[in-house]
Amino acid sequence: MEPKLLFAINGKRFEVAKVHPSTTLLEFLRTQTPFTGAKLGCGEGGCGACVVILSTYDPVSDQVEEFSVSSCLTLLCSINFCSVTTSEGLGNSKDGFHSIQQRFAGFHASQCGFCTPGMCMSLFAALTNADKSSRPEPPDGFSKIRKSEAEKAVAGNLCRCTGYRPIADACKSFAVDVDLEDLGLNTFWKKGVEDADINRLPRYCRSAISTFPDFLKSEIKSLLGSLENSKDVSFPECHWYRPSGIEELYKLLNSNEFDESRVKLVVGNTGSGVYKEKELYDRYIDLKGIPELSMIKRGDSGIVFGAAVPISRAIGELNKGKERMFQSKESLIFAKIAEHMDKVATPFVRNMASLGGNLIMAQRNQFASDVATILLATGSTVCLQMPSKRLTLSLEEFLQGPPCDDRSILLSIHIPCWSSTMESCSEANQHTISASTSEPSILFETYRAAPRPLGNAVSYLNSAFLANVSMDKNSGDSVILDLNLAYGAYGGEHAIRAREVENFLIGKVLTASILLEATKILRKTIIPKEDIPHSNYRSSLAVGFLFKFLGPLTKELHVPEKNLHVDTSGVFELTGHPNGKIIGNADTLVHRESNCTLTSSLDDILSSRQSIQFSKDYYPVGEPIKKVGAEIQASGEARYVDDIPSPKDCLYGAFVYSTRALAHIKGVQFNSTPSSPKVIAYIGAGDIPKGGQNIGLDVLNLTEVLFANSLTECAGQALGIVIAETQKLANMAAKQARVKYSTENLEPPILSVEDAVKRSSFFEIPPFFRPQKVGDFSKGMAEADQKIHAAEVKLSSQYYFYMETQSVLAIPEEDNCILVYSSSQCPEVAQKTIAKCLGIPFHNVRVITRRVGGGFGGKALRSVPVATACALAAFKLRRPVKMYLDRQTDIVMMGGRHPMKINYDVGFKSDGKITALHVDILINAGITSDLSPIIPLNTVTALKKYNWSALSFDIKLCKTNISTKSAMRGPGEVQGSYIAEAIIQDVASFLSKDIHSVKMKNLHTYDSLKLFYPVSAGDVPEYTLPSIVDDLTSSARYSERLETVQRFNGFNKWRKRGISWVPVIYQVTQMPTPGKVSILGDGSIVIEVGGIELGQGLWTKVKQMAAFALGQLWDDGSQNLLDKARVVQADTLSLIQGGITSGSTTSESSCAAVRESCKILADRLKPVKEHLEAQMGSVSWDNLIVQATRQSVNLSAHAYWVPERTSGIYLNYGAAMSEVEIDVLTGATTIMRTDLIYDCGQSLNPAVDLGQIEGAFVQGIGFFMCEEYVVNGDGLAVSDGTWTYKIPSLDIVPKEFNIKVLKSGFHEKRVLSSKASGEPPLLLAASVHSATSEAIKAARLEFLAIDKPDGSPSFFKLEVPAIMPVVKELCGLDNVEKYLENIVTVCSSSGSLTR
Repeated sequence: MEPKLLFAINGKRFEVAKVHPSTTLLEFLRTQTPFTGAKLGCGEGGCGACVVILSTYDPVSDQVEEFSVSSCLTLLCSINFCSVTTSEGLGNSKDGFHSIQQRFAGFHASQCGFCTPGMCMSLFAALTNADKSSRPEPPDGFSKIRKSEAEKAVAGNLCRCTGYRPIADACKSFAVDVDLEDLGLNTFWKKGVEDADINRLPRYCRSAISTFPDFLKSEIKSLLGSLENSKDVSFPECHWYRPSGIEELYKLLNSNEFDESRVKLVVGNTGSGVYKEKELYDRYIDLKGIPELSMIKRGDSGIVFGAAVPISRAIGELNKGKERMFQSKESLIFAKIAEHMDKVATPFVRNMASLGGNLIMAQRNQFASDVATILLATGSTVCLQMPSKRLTLSLEEFLQGPPCDDRSILLSIHIPCWSSTMESCSEANQHTISASTSEPSILFETYRAAPRPLGNAVSYLNSAFLANVSMDKNSGDSVILDLNLAYGAYGGEHAIRAREVENFLIGKVLTASILLEATKILRKTIIPKEDIPHSNYRSSLAVGFLFKFLGPLTKELHVPEKNLHVDTSGVFELTGHPNGKIIGNADTLVHRESNCTLTSSLDDILSSRQSIQFSKDYYPVGEPIKKVGAEIQASGEARYVDDIPSPKDCLYGAFVYSTRALAHIKGVQFNSTPSSPKVIAYIGAGDIPKGGQNIGLDVLNLTEVLFANSLTECAGQALGIVIAETQKLANMAAKQARVKYSTENLEPPILSVEDAVKRSSFFEIPPFFRPQKVGDFSKGMAEADQKIHAAEVKLSSQYYFYMETQSVLAIPEEDNCILVYSSSQCPEVAQKTIAKCLGIPFHNVRVITRRVGGGFGGKALRSVPVATACALAAFKLRRPVKMYLDRQTDIVMMGGRHPMKINYDVGFKSDGKITALHVDILINAGITSDLSPIIPLNTVTALKKYNWSALSFDIKLCKTNISTKSAMRGPGEVQGSYIAEAIIQDVASFLSKDIHSVKMKNLHTYDSLKLFYPVSAGDVPEYTLPSIVDDLTSSARYSERLETVQRFNGFNKWRKRGISWVPVIYQVTQMPTPGKVSILGDGSIVIEVGGIELGQGLWTKVKQMAAFALGQLWDDGSQNLLDKARVVQADTLSLIQGGITSGSTTSESSCAAVRESCKILADRLKPVKEHLEAQMGSVSWDNLIVQATRQSVNLSAHAYWVPERTSGIYLNYGAAMSEVEIDVLTGATTIMRTDLIYDCGQSLNPAVDLGQIEGAFVQGIGFFMCEEYVVNGDGLAVSDGTWTYKIPSLDIVPKEFNIKVLKSGFHEKRVLSSKASGEPPLLLAASVHSATSEAIKAARLEFLAIDKPDGSPSFFKLEVPAIMPVVKELCGLDNVEKYLENIVTVCSSSGSLTR
């Protein structure tokens, strides 16, 4: 009998006889089990949405080992005799929620909820492993984990909603060293009123969860005699083989059946997250069954790791001895290697990724490996098994060799003790050590410059340096006796040793002139390939890292940097090792690592304060209750579209899209592959039914085609969809499509706004979307003392990166009807478009949306073509079809924020008061208009936040051959507000004035506000911005901190700080919204609204409003109706005119509609209640409803709320101040602190609004600082996955994040005096960008002074996003060389230069 795969999931037994070997654990979980907690977010191991716990059992020691894994990469056949725990296994609504899930809910750490199960599992793994350590027992209710470790546990998990602060608080609540008073807003205690007590938190019990069921332990024990054979069993039926030795491996490889097969050798399979499989392999060979590949041997010469040893296990071995008080030389160097390895990928990837696999990718695929670089510097060797012989090679030889094929097996890696490495080198070089020279000391350091500090990002460049140094006791000179310099990830073929630099430095006394010459040689050595982005930056990094390493040993450079002991909490010292300072053993110089990333603290990452004023006026409205459904989001039970079980005979679709900007389509063909028989159909424009239209979107009287027919007009345009038996096969088939293009008789595509202007390619801006000019520009310019002409600002795009990609399930129904489940912000638009495409009445199309895993505007109109394509396929094939876009397709097709080019002329007085502004704005709308017509008005409205005195503009909406750009959180407003800041900054720089004074000069008075915002300014008391700015600058101590920053910059050459604040005025427009409230016979309340729950807490606020409005029947508020209410899914055949959930106001509009519905019900119930009270004296809600039912009172009410013209448009105000620190050598930016004040009116739910403020701000950090949207020559997005598109992670957000939610006065016309919170705070993230610009100015002043002692910072533009290469380039790519040249010159002139 063929062996079967046996494993457990959440304690349940699973036995699988046959499965394709490429099947991942995530695929199995989502298609063959009822568990939905593990989500597909990227398929690359880069987001953490799919994290589960994998447990193994050793029957000899009776020990269970648990570790987190990325289930989207873990192959099912590799988990034989393992146990899997998903978030449902941790806790659920039936068995009770785990304290992790409860705390995530109570700390408001879940918004859309899509990422939350993965977050919970990552934290659970960290808690479990910490509690197994030998650390002292913690107090009851706490874990042994430390708060820095708790935060790091989820640093590899991405969240687009929360801003991470509440997630960090939930994690830290378990830490043994946490001060609970430091944690933020939560539902467990009222901050400032009740004590923060562990007993108020859901109890954490370390032994509560059994991750390995007894039945599986018993089966393993029963096989104890033959356990290894059982574990190493192959599954020939699955084409999965697990040889038990090298000989057996080669026997398999040389057999006839493997000769003609596509064979994949696997260990952890994590490489598939980098290099996607375009076709299925025929056979898989699991190398983990070969003992030789999994061994670890520690000896006098070093440590030997089998090639299959997971990186995390290697880190554990290297860290042994780290915590001893007196560390050996070996433990110090090994700990340094481990520290660097800890930044490779994420914990859930490192737990499966092998050392050997990483090196093979580096050698075979030119992977930008950190592991290869640090091991190269330590003189590591590898053992390689060839078909006929076994070789021992230096790692350098291995990397330089021809790419390994599947017959070349990497067996082991030897990391030597560094003393033996240097000793052998020293013998070869035979340097003389005088009596006055100290004993040689070993220095070892590693560096990496990457977009994220704690990993989950490939380096721009990494390096590792090993040196043998002696010091002359009399002169203080340092002599390099030996040196290994390794560089990698810079854009070469592989990591290299900088041999010429090594040879030049060895034997020399380190001086400034020697170091300068070494940098020149290094520049000629580190040369990235031509197509590598930021190549000059990478070369500069190489020089900077060498300077950091050797600079402190160079006598002329002994000018220590000072922190001044002010406001530097958590700052990581980047100055390298002080000369002569010995850490560890007396003969060992080991300096602190300088991980040059967007932030650099490895300790407690986040601290925060929240100041919130609560209102009891409309209880329970105004209460900071937790988000509806937060616990089931944490447990994974909350269902998104892809969680809906696939119906019988369900098929799956994937888009085939164009990769050309403008071309005729001559045909689409598909390669014949083993999986081809499972590809069912290709649906294109020719499959539109008779009477239907080739239409993918119909809105604002504008349409766009669903599928390109004979002509594709942009890269990323849908050509058709492939239908297959599984989503994986559909995706693979779509990627294999061969599209034949022709550009005959076509003009070149329009790819830029400049091209659009030359060819007059524009969309019309409707009159009602055209902004209005203010004042007389010519007159204002005539009054100006100074003028800036034709200044330019450019803004790039930003991708939505919702955690749940576009997803749809379409089910054909009777009578020519179709049911569509869509992850959409506008189901009604989808209904209309689908009906027109299929040629059927609107009432034949039913679109349902329950919840959306993040939207940010990307699930508005851009979701409609996806739903329409899926519906078309289901309608044609008469079978259910599900589509769940892979991350690459989503990025390529869905567009994002509008790129812009802005030129402006501005006139101003000598004191900084601006007298006139004219802006020319070119907006890149892409190929179709979508919602682009609203962007000009939004942009100018946000631009008006300052008093320009006179404002004129010329705006063109450019039609180009790139993917359609659509509304994204703060559409147009983000750009407009930033343009205003850029202009203010330029004026301040021109006048050499403090930017603060220029901003204050140009803040609106109420009179000027009325002039610029005549419709929305409101009454005088509503204009809270001046008081907000005053509060911010005083409470955040702007003047004092500015002085401190200036002193810091005066004392520190290679680190500079900047501080800046920005205001926001954000106009919102409320839209008509429907609401329906029904009361059932038991008194429970069902609510329907037009708004969609995207994570913004709409359902939560709506429930609060219903409880308040119906509770008004009792004057004493005695009836708590909150728990009786339930909000149900949006259904286009149940509640019509739902509109689009957008613009930050849908929550309050939905609340208003519900309030009106409840008022209707209350009016109907009031006579019944009064009659009962006359009879009984008092009446409860339940009794009232029973009696009303008996009296046939209509207990369902519908309202369509239409805002009043005078109050439907209003202004939101806020301001934020940020302080940053930049590393001048690398361009790395640390956000030290942000203080933010935002006027929420009278918040409907302060916890929800706080979450919106924080989340929006951090998403803004992404736009302004780190999300680089890169396209190729055809306009096709190439930053198309988690490897290349970097949204903020937990280690990037402000280290100190303080927020004040301002409660402003009563406003009769607004919904219970509330104001919007979802979008305006995003604009305030420009404060980080502005502060970075100030820090760069300080750096430029420092290094301009080298060339020109009387120089000043030149006029410069800091690009958006201000990624590390951009910041470094503005600081100077050659400032190390300039600095050294200056030192050499000074020393030469003083006669003190030593050679």
